[in-house]
Amino acid sequence: MYQPNEEGFYGEFGGSFVPPELEDVLKSLKKDFYELREKDDFKDELAMYLKDYVGRPSPLYYAEKMTRELGGAKIYLKREDLNHTGSHKINNTVGQALLAKRLGKTRIIAETGAGQHGVATATVCALFGMKCTIYMGAEDIRRQELNVFRMKILGAEVVPVTRGTATLKEAVDVALEEFVAHHTDTYYMLGSAVGPDPYPEMVKYFQSIIGREVRQQIMEKEGKLPDYLVACVGGGSNSIGLFADFYEDSSVQMIGAEPAGLGLSTCKHAATLSAGKPGIIQGFKCYLLQEDNGEVMEAYSVAAGLDYPGVGPEHSFYKDSGRAQYVTITDQEAIDAFLYLSKTEGIIPALESSHAIAEVLKLAPTLSKEQIIVCNVSGRGDKDASEVFRILNGKLS
Repeated sequence: MYQPNEEGFYGEFGGSFVPPELEDVLKSLKKDFYELREKDDFKDELAMYLKDYVGRPSPLYYAEKMTRELGGAKIYLKREDLNHTGSHKINNTVGQALLAKRLGKTRIIAETGAGQHGVATATVCALFGMKCTIYMGAEDIRRQELNVFRMKILGAEVVPVTRGTATLKEAVDVALEEFVAHHTDTYYMLGSAVGPDPYPEMVKYFQSIIGREVRQQIMEKEGKLPDYLVACVGGGSNSIGLFADFYEDSSVQMIGAEPAGLGLSTCKHAATLSAGKPGIIQGFKCYLLQEDNGEVMEAYSVAAGLDYPGVGPEHSFYKDSGRAQYVTITDQEAIDAFLYLSKTEGIIPALESSHAIAEVLKLAPTLSKEQIIVCNVSGRGDKDASEVFRILNGKLS
């Protein structure tokens, strides 16, 4: 597993570019995180909740029918959609909530795009008796009504963000502002492997259980490591969770599927690693969608959890170092993959995960039957059913 340097940089990416009033808060958080992750009682408590509350380990499922139809590599699906709350997000929120609890925090704030991180945050706040405020773009609230309702059922306050594109970037902006203003009693539970140091490292730490389980499960099933790992990339938490444990295994190729939206030739996409360039956003350096004058471009994806103009710093480092390859998937390809997996394997994936499935549909037929692909199904598609229904009925605007 690749580790950042003392300043939180992965190569030239990462770091902490924050207001002075937040510097000491983040340094203290990093120190506390480093100390707690070495304590057996913290690790034991985390393992207990992941097993008995989240339902880990999540299965590694051999997609036999899909493999047969595509006629190439064996396809395994890592079933993060079967976790409690329906996605990989709960791995991180349980870990960070236990950290916040030990730090004596009484209130949790978070941002959310697709709503899965918001639901997972509201869930652990209910579990541990903490106040919860979720910031969510007004456009994402429209697209994810079911998850908004779930958050409210769980006791969270959901605050609409109307500035800018009213999506994930703006929700992060507002959450960071709130954290600066109320950091004495408030813990900011960032949901992806982005943000200022130490958040990318913390989120990777809590999500890396995905890859550790895959390593053990694929060895039990096949007696060898996979040839390819495939996952969607927005901010990048599910993919870095899958990739991290295989960083040193050069035989394992890693592919991140980015949202090409309506096409890279349009302004309606969020393919940060494929079409962006290095820059600083929300306290860290990464590949970033930018205008010619350096202004941050608006990001777009049919998948609410992927429409972010930046990306995790470790993914940025993987791209530059060549350790991972990043490809683009259009909205239409993702929707087609959503329907394909639903009809072929009886698994309705999240639109975010459908980007990874779409890449598998392209990749598998080009490989031999002896090769193995592991694809991360990062979430289930219940939350997207109404949006896909709207799109398929010709109402895509």
